[in-house]
Amino acid sequence: MLFNSLQYPIFLAFIFLLYWWLNEKSLKWQNLMLLAASYYFYGCWDWRFVFLLAFSTGLDYFSGITIYEAKTKFKKKLWLYLSVGINLGFLGFFKYYNFFIESFAELLQGFGLQPHYSTLQIILPVGISFYTFHGLSYVFDIYYNRLKPSYNWVNYTLFVSFFPLLVAGPIERATHLLPQLERPRKFDYPKAVDGLRQILWGLVKKVVIADNCAIFANQIFNDSTHQSGSNLALGAILFTFQIYGDFSGYSDIALGSARLLGIELLKNFNFPYFSRDIAEFWRRWHISLSSWFKDYLYIPLGGSRGGNWLRIRNTFIIFLVSGFWHGANWTFIIWGGLHALYMMPSIITRTNRNNLETVAKGRFLPSLKESVQLIVTFTLVTLAWIFFRAESVIHAFSYISGIVSPTLFSAPKLPEMDRILILVVLLVLFLFIEWIGREKNYAIEGIPSIKSKSFRWVYYCMITLAIYFFGNFEETVEFIYFQF
Repeated sequence: MLFNSLQYPIFLAFIFLLYWWLNEKSLKWQNLMLLAASYYFYGCWDWRFVFLLAFSTGLDYFSGITIYEAKTKFKKKLWLYLSVGINLGFLGFFKYYNFFIESFAELLQGFGLQPHYSTLQIILPVGISFYTFHGLSYVFDIYYNRLKPSYNWVNYTLFVSFFPLLVAGPIERATHLLPQLERPRKFDYPKAVDGLRQILWGLVKKVVIADNCAIFANQIFNDSTHQSGSNLALGAILFTFQIYGDFSGYSDIALGSARLLGIELLKNFNFPYFSRDIAEFWRRWHISLSSWFKDYLYIPLGGSRGGNWLRIRNTFIIFLVSGFWHGANWTFIIWGGLHALYMMPSIITRTNRNNLETVAKGRFLPSLKESVQLIVTFTLVTLAWIFFRAESVIHAFSYISGIVSPTLFSAPKLPEMDRILILVVLLVLFLFIEWIGREKNYAIEGIPSIKSKSFRWVYYCMITLAIYFFGNFEETVEFIYFQF
């Protein structure tokens, strides 16, 4: 069941009504209903993997209690390693088995050997990277005495499988979400309206921006050897907006859906393309994953406490692991490595925390220096996205070499240029609205502050009409991050 499908609003409306009706009964029944809805939501993808989700959840629930109650350090470590090992084992098998087999075979071939090997036709369970990290953070926090375990199986299972975040995040922390599930919620009309507003903007990002960009980005990437430099540059830019609209659109719909139910999820995007350097970009892009790696990998490795060599090593480790988390392909690892290289100047000079405030805060226009910084950062990010999108490393380098050719300075020529021009206009309007709302949690959060009620409704109607007239509904397109 996709957020951008017709089934989802029907499902959400039914859950919303039943949920708040049960609010008058008991918290236990309310959470049980949400848990059943979440497992139904997940089972719509492939019911067979519901059992894997349940096993992983049960393992971490039991491990958390055992670690907390263990009398010896040895037993605590044993159950921590058991939980982490089994969880990563499942993740490694489903996501990386073929990658390791093929990479090892290629290594042997490099030494002149001809190994006989076979790969498996493995279906990747949707959301496995996300719910695995939910469980891992839970047992880590208990092990390090940051959290006491939940003895309520329903509440803990709901924390792991809550349907808005189950298949593509944000990656929640038990310290943030579990307390909300353990206390009664009261219906808050302004909060519910705000949730609907964020869902609306998420749909704009997905069906108007991402899915329309995908049409032409796919066309260019899939036939890159026959494209001019300007076409390839356009394709890279369109994919840059596609992945942002797709993933941040999902996050907006997830956060808005949870807010309808009186639950606040972690903010996952904070206008990342308005960043002045790569360090700022990673404080604004996929925030829940970045903070997860910082807390559970970067800091345990020593963080920034040591000299430059230690900081450089730790930075490369978390970015390479982040790239590998995204998928079993060398393109993702190079994508992560590129971002690590981008970070080096600010890491070495210790300027990686220079840009903590929103760009041009309190001003309409950025300064000349800020404008140059925005353009340079956007260009570097777009270059890295080519590796993320390419089918292989060879494809990525071929794509980049095609851009840096004399045809880069020619006008793009593609079929349906009229549709591309309309898309460019939509992108400009989209960026303008995002820029205006960059100091908010999401771009149109500030609509209620508009004094004229009629103007507010005109604004809502224009957004709804944009979804209707410009949304790509020819086919229901899955979200990119479902594959991770």
